[in-house]
Amino acid sequence: MGDTVTAREMAGEATRILIIGGTGYIGSYFVRASILLGYPTYIYSRHITANTNPTKIHMLKEFESIGVNVFYGHLDENEKLVEVIKQVDVVISAVAYPQVLDQFNIIEAIKVAGNVKRFLPSDFGCEEDRVAPLPPFQTFLDKKRKIRRAIEAANIPYTFVPANCFGAHFVNLLLHPHEQSDEIVVYGTGKAKAVLNYEEDIAWYTIKVAVDPRTCNRVVFYRPPKNIVSQFELISLWEKKIGRSFKVVPVPEEVVMHSEVLPSPKNIPVAILHSVFIKGELMSFELEEDDMEASKLYPDFEYTTIDQLLDIFLSNPPKPAFASFE
Repeated sequence: MGDTVTAREMAGEATRILIIGGTGYIGSYFVRASILLGYPTYIYSRHITANTNPTKIHMLKEFESIGVNVFYGHLDENEKLVEVIKQVDVVISAVAYPQVLDQFNIIEAIKVAGNVKRFLPSDFGCEEDRVAPLPPFQTFLDKKRKIRRAIEAANIPYTFVPANCFGAHFVNLLLHPHEQSDEIVVYGTGKAKAVLNYEEDIAWYTIKVAVDPRTCNRVVFYRPPKNIVSQFELISLWEKKIGRSFKVVPVPEEVVMHSEVLPSPKNIPVAILHSVFIKGELMSFELEEDDMEASKLYPDFEYTTIDQLLDIFLSNPPKPAFASFE
């Protein structure tokens, strides 16, 4: 599957990209990046009802105004999903945590359609095949692993993307730049290294790897060197930019681990904090010679560094925007 050259491709027509979950937090960035990079862009969205969030309705209208093709349906509507997938070349899933296993429906639809050149499942976090977090996060990642293994077993051309931390989201979480507090909470020692990538850059890289022949059936890590940072380094940068000092309030590891007994899904963000900012799981392994890293694949792209991301918060601060786990 995925290696037949179509007449449309021979004619030099642009790759058609379908984004499932395109009105979600990271999915909306993918949609805009796909349009900006010149690809015919499609999204598959839930039906609009009386209970649909007005923000989502506004976003869908905005997408349609910039040329996005919007299809409505649910992931369990197999015939409809197959019909949409037959119209595209690449499928990117950006569904949130509660829908991770619903991606089995996408896999089945791709198998039936038989025309997809690349599928990117909803990873976009840590590299689930190389980490060992606390049980609540482990259970979450086990679901993503099941999706990966099903894609491989189905012989669907894929790219798996460990995009690491959504930069703007985690700057909001760690620094609370919209508040006037003189205190900043630090988890563990504050020295563990994490990788914080600006969401717009994650989207740009994702569209690029989705259509890049080099990345077919590969894992692509988003680990730009200037975005590897500890909590203490992040706080220090922020203090220099705003000319203020903060009192650091440490939260010991045992306190964070105790919080994992919270009911699901509230225990998942706690386990993520432990994995990323106490254990340093994102940087717990070295990339090997054969591993692909996005900033090396596309060296001419000027990604947003942590320093530059903090400048964005100073000039036009992004607000916290999501509470799901993608």
